[in-house]
Amino acid sequence: MLRVAVPNKGALSESAAAMLSEAGYRQRRDSRELVLVDPENHVEFFYLRPRDIAVYVGGGVLDVGITGRDLLLDSEADAVEDLGLDFARSTFRFAGPAGQFSSLQDLEGRRVATSYDSLLRRHLAKQGVQAEVVRLDGAVESSIRLGVADAIADVVETGNTLRAAGLEIFGEPIMRSEALLIRNAAKAEAEGLEVLRRRIQGVLVARQYVMIDYDITEDLLEAATAVTPGMEGPTISPLGHHGAMAVRAMVRRSDTNKVMDELYAVGARAILVSPIHAARL
Repeated sequence: MLRVAVPNKGALSESAAAMLSEAGYRQRRDSRELVLVDPENHVEFFYLRPRDIAVYVGGGVLDVGITGRDLLLDSEADAVEDLGLDFARSTFRFAGPAGQFSSLQDLEGRRVATSYDSLLRRHLAKQGVQAEVVRLDGAVESSIRLGVADAIADVVETGNTLRAAGLEIFGEPIMRSEALLIRNAAKAEAEGLEVLRRRIQGVLVARQYVMIDYDITEDLLEAATAVTPGMEGPTISPLGHHGAMAVRAMVRRSDTNKVMDELYAVGARAILVSPIHAARL
């Protein structure tokens, strides 16, 4: 069986479970379950702390896992990115009291608190900045007020938590993160991984695209299909009356209304949009 590590709590957990469910895999109904076997799909799921997943996968104990890029890089485990999952996007950045810092060089000789000490040490060394890294397990925003650090380096999604603590972001982003499917860097690809990967890719396509159908006269077909080229070309079928065509194509969900407006302007009518439940490309 393919052995898969899944985050056991937090936003990563909920989104990962939803994606795996959409991909046709069983998922736990009780948050206290630590292991779930899906015999029909030949997969065994292990629910672990997101921070530990790269360690288990890198150590070869588990075949693949879902975790954040920031956690993968901070772990220094022998694991690599296999597939970006397009959720849990965030930025790892510096922050400090308003008006005190403007660039990375201002951290020279100062104390920086973080929960990602390995990642931060490598970044500071790469940039040639000598600063003391203070490792904390969480709530790093409070470290400055408590006198533990002068600045922090933390994962930022909206920045609301930082602002509430009287802090402001400064300098360039250390890195940009998102949820990933990761695998062991040294081992041969596990049996069943290609199926899992293909299913997840199908979920990503279904989330990012919709199917658009419309009618167009033959003389306007070229202009209309230029608006909806599809993935490998649109599907075109003749309608019952002469000179009319029915067209079907995939378009990005985010572009739906813009595409509909352009099609209508070209002369297309009966424009319908449908969600895609699943896909294999």
